Amino acid sequence: VKMLDELQTTIDIIYYLMEQGKEESFVLMLLTAKDTDLNVLLNKEKRETDILFEIDQEESLYVMLCQDTKVDGGYRFAERVIRNIQLDEGSDIYCTELEVRSTHYSAKHVVLKLLETFVKSKLLQKSNEIIFRSLN
Repeated sequence: VKMLDELQTTIDIIYYLMEQGKEESFVLMLLTAKDTDLNVLLNKEKRETDILFEIDQEESLYVMLCQDTKVDGGYRFAERVIRNIQLDEGSDIYCTELEVRSTHYSAKHVVLKLLETFVKSKLLQKSNEIIFRSLN
């Protein structure tokens, strides 16, 4: 519920930019890790145009919205973040990314798809992997 509340308005604004031709696509990254200060690491890694959301500080659960980003850039960014978490002795890393290329889906659908993919990756114990999906 908190993810929906925090992300819905921001996604609606990004959709507006996409419809105006000012942005092509974006990537949402949902990430959790233990034994590291994920907030500090993500703030250091993010670009000025990326938007970081702290969903649950206790569980170290964060969402990053990477504006004007496609599959390649989103995947490389996630690889770099995971590598830096590992260098910082972080563990139990789960990373799910969702590329959104059109405004056909509601913001709620986008957030729920990201969450569904994340939960599946945890159930399948896909730790230290990047699970990437696209919505066209």
